[in-house]
Amino acid sequence: MKLFECQHCGQLLYFENTACERCGRRLGYLAEAATLSALEPAEGERWRALAAPERPLLFCANAEHGACNWLVPADGPHAFCRACRLNRTIPDLATPGNLLLWQRLEAAKHRLVYGLLRLGLPLTSRFDDPQGGVAFDFLAGSGPRSQEGQPVVTGHDRGLITIDIAEADEVERARHRQDLAESYRTLLGHFRHEIGHHYWDRLVRGGLWHTAFRELFGDERADYAAALQAHYAAGPPAGWEQRCVSSYATAHPWEDFAETWAHYLHIVDTLETAWAFGLQIRAAAGRNPRIAMAIDFDPCPETDFDALVAAWLPLTYAVNSLNHSMGQPELYPFVLAPEILGKLRFVHGLVRRASG
Repeated sequence: MKLFECQHCGQLLYFENTACERCGRRLGYLAEAATLSALEPAEGERWRALAAPERPLLFCANAEHGACNWLVPADGPHAFCRACRLNRTIPDLATPGNLLLWQRLEAAKHRLVYGLLRLGLPLTSRFDDPQGGVAFDFLAGSGPRSQEGQPVVTGHDRGLITIDIAEADEVERARHRQDLAESYRTLLGHFRHEIGHHYWDRLVRGGLWHTAFRELFGDERADYAAALQAHYAAGPPAGWEQRCVSSYATAHPWEDFAETWAHYLHIVDTLETAWAFGLQIRAAAGRNPRIAMAIDFDPCPETDFDALVAAWLPLTYAVNSLNHSMGQPELYPFVLAPEILGKLRFVHGLVRRASG
């Protein structure tokens, strides 16, 4: 994630900011320019962005719910921004608590969309492209927010991504994480995982990369339902840490790909944040040259996968040590064995080819 700067006063800004804390100007995000801009009021509800003053703008219609800070052209055909146009179903906002959960979902989804656009990946709404587009259903699966008592399963089906809004409840998510013995479970991670299934359909299925996928991840024609049932009954096989980035990735080749895809997005987005802060790692002890890094490049268009890894590994060692100093568990509880790096390299190649 990039850092931003108020064009009026120079204040440091972050992606979700809606007002500059120094000068008080309202802020809006310009997806086409990948920048957060200070605004000036124009005629009616229109705004002029200091970063792009030539075109009048409106806030996305979801701004009235505090769920979006993105802008759309005032003379354009859409009331919703590029991220919000992906929504098919949102929670019932008349139900107490749903607004807060939806705002959290949108914050994660907007970060997802930001990253996909920065990588140059194809991203269209299912309403505009029924065959190759994406749509999101945010549904309640249990309790007072349930959708007519029907169970909701977070998952993907031919471009339609369903998210149980309970995942936006930190207590519920922590309970799921404990019940499933997961070392990592976040709302953003769910979005990145499920969108990975979509990109498998778009970039792998039946294409030039399909054979290579099966060589690395396995044959996806294996019975999916039976594979999941076996995984939940017996758990991951011994030694899985050398082959898969997570235990869930061992369940089926599709899940292995989606977990690897999500992990690649984690890496690139975190490296972009490190680059924005100008981070460098120079360990004061030890003689391993790999425990050193300087993020002096934009990781999003980077074609050299080895350059990403060379920057990533020292950063993870440092952030884990920082967490330990605060009495916290490891921020990055993963081991990137050679076979896992090979799968990440495959995803990197897919992304670079898709972005042109």
